[in-house]
This record gives sequence, structure tokens and C-alpha cells, in this order.
Amino acid sequence: MADPVAPTESVELAPELEVAEWIGEPTPLASLRGRVVLIETFQMLCPGCVRYGLPQAQKLHRLFPQTAVIGLHTVFEHHEVTGPDALRVFVSEFDIRFPVAIDRHDGDDPMPVTMRRYGLQGTPSTLVIDKTGRLRFGHLGAIDDLALGILLGQLHAES
Repeated sequence: MADPVAPTESVELAPELEVAEWIGEPTPLASLRGRVVLIETFQMLCPGCVRYGLPQAQKLHRLFPQTAVIGLHTVFEHHEVTGPDALRVFVSEFDIRFPVAIDRHDGDDPMPVTMRRYGLQGTPSTLVIDKTGRLRFGHLGAIDDLALGILLGQLHAES
């Protein structure tokens, strides 16, 4: 498992999510200014997402309500079996209680729009946005719980 580094300094606002549909309460990033936001990007057929990324996001959502958690289902493969109906069943079966955005596709490109905007290389990827709306951390793969907690604590302590 990789450990996150210190939060990076960013001067630009994180791009808004391009959402085809929400499962749960629609939660645009602009509505979360003033809160630290964690976006867990996943695909329901991704073993790392099911084993590490989503359980960590669920634990964070449950134990640290001051951090806004959003799931981003960003499908770049197996499109035919990972549609919204299957995702709704997945979210219910895995008891995911935070809002899940379905990344929008644009034309024939297999890469979803938000995934391209953030330059994501795969799933699971974790994105952390500070209280001012700036992307401060992005990581592909598993992250140690304690290291992620330290990073979030640092961002919550910022004024």
C-alpha cells in the first residue's frame, strides 16, 4: 500500500464532476466549498475498488462526517455490464451511503469526461479537495488508512 505525501499546493479550483446521473443526493463540488471533500473513483468490476477503495471511503464517511465523501463511478471498460441499473444494485448490496456520481461519457471515447479532466490513470483513485475547492491530492491504488487520516487532518486544520 502506498502512503500519501503531504498535500500539494494548487491554485486552481478542482474541475466540477461531469455527471450523467446521481445515485443518492446530487452533490456538485461547488456546493461543498468550506468542507474537505474526498472523491473515491471506482468501477464496480474493479477488485481493488471493492477490496480497498470503497470500504475505506465507507469507513471515512461513517467515522468522519466533517469530510464530504462522494463516489465517482468512472467506467472505461466493460461498458455493457456496468450501466446505471447494475450500479444501483451494487450500491445497495454494498450498502454505500454516500452519493455516487456516474461519470458522463462524451461521444465514442471510452474514457469518461471527469476521468479525462482529472488525468486519472485507473481505479481505484482517491482525490482530496480542500475547503477552498482546490485539488490537493490524487492517488491511484490503495492508501494506508492512517496516512489518509493524517492528510485529511492537515487539510481540516487549514484555515
